[in-house]
Amino acid sequence: MESIKQLYKIGHGPSSSHTMGPLKAAQEFGAAHSGASSFTVTLYGALAGTGKGHMTDVAILGQLDKIAPTTILWEPTVFLPFHPNGMTFKAFDGEGREIGSDTVYSIGGGDIVHEGETRPKVKEVYGMNKIADILRWAEKTGKSYWEYVAECEDADVWDYLAEVWKVMKEAVERGIDAEGVLPGGLGVRRKAVSYYIHASGHNSSLRSRGLLYAYALAVSEENASGGRIVTAPTCGSCGVLPAVLYHLSTSKGFSDKRILRALATAGLFGSVVKHNASVSGAEVGCQGEVGVACAMAAAAATQLFGGTPAQIEYSAEMGLEHHLGLTCDPVCGLVQIPCIERNAYAAARALDSNLYASFSDGHHSVSFDRIVEVMKQTGHDLPSIYKETAQGGLAIIK
Repeated sequence: MESIKQLYKIGHGPSSSHTMGPLKAAQEFGAAHSGASSFTVTLYGALAGTGKGHMTDVAILGQLDKIAPTTILWEPTVFLPFHPNGMTFKAFDGEGREIGSDTVYSIGGGDIVHEGETRPKVKEVYGMNKIADILRWAEKTGKSYWEYVAECEDADVWDYLAEVWKVMKEAVERGIDAEGVLPGGLGVRRKAVSYYIHASGHNSSLRSRGLLYAYALAVSEENASGGRIVTAPTCGSCGVLPAVLYHLSTSKGFSDKRILRALATAGLFGSVVKHNASVSGAEVGCQGEVGVACAMAAAAATQLFGGTPAQIEYSAEMGLEHHLGLTCDPVCGLVQIPCIERNAYAAARALDSNLYASFSDGHHSVSFDRIVEVMKQTGHDLPSIYKETAQGGLAIIK
């Protein structure tokens, strides 16, 4: 299993699979064909279906147009076999002869694979890729999940997580201060500042929940406006984990060191899902994005509150289980409705999962790994109209 650095990517929204992935693919193709006189890029399936709303064309043209004129072709009804987010790049010389081509898939979380590959070319750093195995290791050694991360990763992982935490906090604080209408034409106004102000007028319990909503909205609205965020595990679900960690940091006084350890644990759970299933909304629906983000945040919160490894696993399992079957059906292909609101709701669910698990001894019937298997199968069984194509569900409500 790869480093959690590959899960937590720092970049700009609104979409890890539709913006960050295609941008990376365009950078690579452009660098390999810097002498080309023109390019064409054909977008397929879900990538084409919601590409305009996700600014896919803007991301690609921003890289290739610097080299040569580029034409984008849209094929939303053509799905390539490997993944719904396919794209084919072609380079031409001055006489119109093809001098290079590459088919690339954006598989979620900003990762890409090339035709013929099954996974991104990354260094495998974890010997275990199932939570059950890691849990047994933890119970045998007396250590926790973050200590397994420390044993497997390079020492610089803590510096990387410190930067991740810094970017997450900045996104919350920018979003709390920002006002106005989000880009894209839906007329969605930013709500984070309103929730933040209204929260102060309630008693401690309601204030706490209102602030949590505000922080999740803040980051998600920053993402929707193309702001700088961290994939956790994706852009579309980037508000959940920062909201929970920022809220617990400011309200409970947890130190940055403990927050980084919680980030490590959250990243481990997210990476297990990414390795064994998917975090791509186009492949498995929003259960793979917001559902996984909820599980990650639940695990982080339970660790911060002193939960046992078994309680942490239980909390994460509930966070994902109760998002099973969640569709990815963005209105107009924008990462706004229902995405932004889902982030706020999932942040609250993460803390509820932590509370529920803390009342237990950590033993339960369905394991986290089993839920990951079910999520993968459920996602594959979902019709394509409910997986980021903007052709079904909420996306077609007038």
